Amino acid sequence: MAFHFNFREIVTASMVLFAVIDILGSIPIIIGLRNKVGHIQSEKASIVAACIMIAFLFLGEEILHLIGIDVNSFAVAGAFVIFFLALEMVLGISLYKNDEPESASIVPIAFPLIAGAGTLTSLLSLRAEYHVENIIIAILVNIIFVFMVLKSSIKLERKLGKNGLNIIRKVFGVILMAIAVKLFVTNINELFNH
Repeated sequence: MAFHFNFREIVTASMVLFAVIDILGSIPIIIGLRNKVGHIQSEKASIVAACIMIAFLFLGEEILHLIGIDVNSFAVAGAFVIFFLALEMVLGISLYKNDEPESASIVPIAFPLIAGAGTLTSLLSLRAEYHVENIIIAILVNIIFVFMVLKSSIKLERKLGKNGLNIIRKVFGVILMAIAVKLFVTNINELFNH
């Protein structure tokens, strides 16, 4: 089996996942959870989220075939989801948000906070364009970052402040929007060329 490691693909996939997971934007929720339940199992949440994402990367396509949807159609739908997530980030509006979870364990943090619908949709959209090994590296890079954020969320909020977090979200929102447009254009062409 030949591996196709590509630094550019790894960086792009990492940035897409970083923007979609939006762990920095979730710091207020994480701190709220920590205050409610006392302790968050950062290691457990990170490992479970990584497992969900990698499993979906491999099984997602099979699930789609069972339903009778091709990856390009899903990627186009994914581009819309990513676009709306980006819109939320740039404009600071809430189009759709999960209700705040009641208890902090694997369920609210690993899923759906980290490996939520947007993340899983993005993974399949990336799968339509990039090599799997590059996406897996991107997942691992993000999970390490997520783990560090979970561990030091209180310090980070103090250091960055509300404005700092907002600036980061807006910058990544614009990047995400551009990626959504590229995903849409690439996969729409594929659909029409079939």
